[in-house]
Amino acid sequence: RKQWYQRRVREKELGRSRVKEFSAHSSKAHCVAWNCTGKYIATGSLDKTSSIQSFKEERLSREFSLKGHEDAVEQVGWHPSDPNILSTVSADKTLRLWDIRTPQKTVACISTKGEVINMTWRGDGSTIAIGNKDDMVSFVDYKTHKVISEKQADFEVNEIAWSADERHFYMSSGNGSVHICEYPSLEPVFQLPAHTAHCICLKFTPDRRYFATGGADALINIFDSNELACVNSYSRLEWPVRTLSFNHDGRLLASGSEDLVIDIAYVATGEKVATIPCNAFPFCVAWHPSDNLLAFVTDDKKHGGDSKHSRESEKSSGCVKLFGL
Repeated sequence: RKQWYQRRVREKELGRSRVKEFSAHSSKAHCVAWNCTGKYIATGSLDKTSSIQSFKEERLSREFSLKGHEDAVEQVGWHPSDPNILSTVSADKTLRLWDIRTPQKTVACISTKGEVINMTWRGDGSTIAIGNKDDMVSFVDYKTHKVISEKQADFEVNEIAWSADERHFYMSSGNGSVHICEYPSLEPVFQLPAHTAHCICLKFTPDRRYFATGGADALINIFDSNELACVNSYSRLEWPVRTLSFNHDGRLLASGSEDLVIDIAYVATGEKVATIPCNAFPFCVAWHPSDNLLAFVTDDKKHGGDSKHSRESEKSSGCVKLFGL
């Protein structure tokens, strides 16, 4: 009981945390991700690079930039258990693998069919799944660097993820549902109704016991992974939910949309823990793997022409921001 109370107090104290900005790119950043140890953070940008920064003593220090893509880096994703391996996808229609111990060159460059907009690693690190703008899902073998299978969906595919047992594959869709398929065949198993409009986001808790969806209806829904039952639903955002991230113990969920805030809530109740004001809408949010520290990147400018916010946004263009310090 004492430990629960102390943890609750620490979580409530998040509301008094501050945001720090750290320069990462020469142009706006699209995505951000921590490696499995929380020692490094990667961002991808319109400037065609991925920036690697180390985290130590409450600050980020830029280590180097990974160069090779010929267009904007749309997604970055770390290997689930190897802290040195990173994957990136770009509008140049390639997937690149990197070992940050030798950042001068790519480990592999795999051509993709179409422009990839979503990417996720299988839990054992054996496979990378990618989804492109034309709703084709492909699976790439990490060791051979080959596309081992692919399937064209007949619906709009948004975010993608493996189930806890990795026998099923989940896809959030434009029809408001989560499509659950067998893996690796992608034969349909179940279509889970989730939203009244596009289902945009899909994220699992670290223990895979629950998953969250975010939709164009501005709702956030929490589902039990075993029962596929909605156990909670809440909404404080007014615009479509674009990004979600669970913290390390699955108790907190951060969400962002075109509202100029990031909402942090208790998963069990939907109760607000903190609100982070933003000078432009957040593209991506990502919790540290073992601490209540949230990284996020935002658009360059606030929509609506507010000159004060526009000046602030231009100043922070290409930055990664940390909340919880």
